Amino acid sequence: MQNFRNYYEILGLQQSATFEEIKQSFRRLARQYHPDLNPGDKAAEERFKMLGEAYEVLSDSDKRAQYEQYSRYWKQQGFSGFWEHRDADFSEWDDFNNFVDQLLNRHRGKTATATATPVRTESEDPFKPGKSKTSYTVKARPTRRDAEAELSVPLDRAHSGGPERIRLEDGRSLEVNMPPGMVTGQRIRLRGQGMGGGDLYLKILVEPHAFFSRQGDDVFCRVSLSPSEAVLGTQIEVPTLDGPVKMVIPAGVQPGQKLRLAGKGYATPEGERGDQIVEIEIAIPTVLDPEEKSLYQELYSIESFDPRADLMR
Repeated sequence: MQNFRNYYEILGLQQSATFEEIKQSFRRLARQYHPDLNPGDKAAEERFKMLGEAYEVLSDSDKRAQYEQYSRYWKQQGFSGFWEHRDADFSEWDDFNNFVDQLLNRHRGKTATATATPVRTESEDPFKPGKSKTSYTVKARPTRRDAEAELSVPLDRAHSGGPERIRLEDGRSLEVNMPPGMVTGQRIRLRGQGMGGGDLYLKILVEPHAFFSRQGDDVFCRVSLSPSEAVLGTQIEVPTLDGPVKMVIPAGVQPGQKLRLAGKGYATPEGERGDQIVEIEIAIPTVLDPEEKSLYQELYSIESFDPRADLMR
């Protein structure tokens, strides 16, 4: 046997590692060597593939047991004598890669599928003398096993949904049409994309947004106005999840006052929309040119508004 790979060493673990330790180590290293974080780095890409292969074997108790049974003998002197053991027979694999391919139910260059291959033999059929006999070798079906992966999605894409290219921790890349209105904790089922034809469940994590926050189906944001805009009223552009829209600011709007953009909130799976709530803030300038300062002084000298009038009552 050639090309033996120590999967425990690849994952930085001892052979006594628990399944939870295997999972944690794989996730940590997979993030470190992920191709998206190491573009063009062939060594990192190869390490990422080895991590996926090691995890697929060691995270499955049956595959792990077969691998450990194999690994106990591979370095021993006179290893070829191991083929004579009755409790395990690896003689059909001329190197370690073939052993792994069979263990993971895969074929190089092809999608792993269960097939029936006819094999002609010229031995006599005891029931039909003189006729050739056809026997069949059926390859074992891979064990179906569901899998789960976490997918982080920006708030705007979680709102709109649509095509999304997803790279999984095992190295696969999938094109998925995501539904609109995704929320944190939601699980999306991808049929047949798990282990051995099982299902893959994507657990959604909606990332916090720098400008928007979501409460139910409503979206909240804060928008700043200058003192003159707040006093006189104006029309401004406000960002929404669909892009900027024009919004009329009434004269005399107050700090903390909330204005509503109907139907501009978060999408729901049923196709409905919440509202966008815009909270007003007043931004006070800290630097004025001489003309601006002169105008503020003039306004101060003539204005009748007393913001502290209620304190005297």
